[in-house]
Amino acid sequence: MLQKLFSYFLPVNIYKKNSSISKTLEVTWNNGQLVLDSQNTNYSYGSLQRILRKGLKYIGFERIQKFDSVLVLGVAAGSVIKTLVEDVKYSGKITGVEIDEQVINIAKEYFKLDAIPQLELVIDDAFEFVLKTKQTYDLIIIDIFQDTMMPNFLFEDFFINRVNNILNVNGFILFNTMVITQAQEERNAAYKTKFGGNYSLRMYPKVETHNELFTIKKLA
Repeated sequence: MLQKLFSYFLPVNIYKKNSSISKTLEVTWNNGQLVLDSQNTNYSYGSLQRILRKGLKYIGFERIQKFDSVLVLGVAAGSVIKTLVEDVKYSGKITGVEIDEQVINIAKEYFKLDAIPQLELVIDDAFEFVLKTKQTYDLIIIDIFQDTMMPNFLFEDFFINRVNNILNVNGFILFNTMVITQAQEERNAAYKTKFGGNYSLRMYPKVETHNELFTIKKLA
């Protein structure tokens, strides 16, 4: 495939679409790999896949293999889901929630996300889904961006408490954040203080330059 070959020298864009939610969406061959980008950042595969794979590795692949249920808030093209299935060898149920239907259409057409049998895709706002779901989960992955911005609700007590309520004991939250400004550093520092003695929180700064990962285990 010539486009894939040429991409080792220069990125080759093969699809571009505007979205009311994600603004510009682009599918590009880059170093022999298909990636999904927004205008200013990587949305799926590429650096984002490396970041979230590191987070899963921090939790432990063998531990994740024993989980019954995983919730992914912010699917994009599904790179973390592919990592769960192909690298972690996770065979349990995965629920993926994505607000942007255009992104899901791209994920199915270019990244074959609908070929994963244990995956249930839900088109919904993450806040609304977390509010109304009656399910609980062993691993909740939060990876929600609008280009380089993160919605404020992710850091607010109501959302945090609701996510904690649907997390099983001995389960984990993997939260991917972007830190570019001083205000974002302060936001993340405040986020750390919202988990008391019933949780074990670890922060991994400077993952792929601007990303900061949190892993949070629910102890009781």
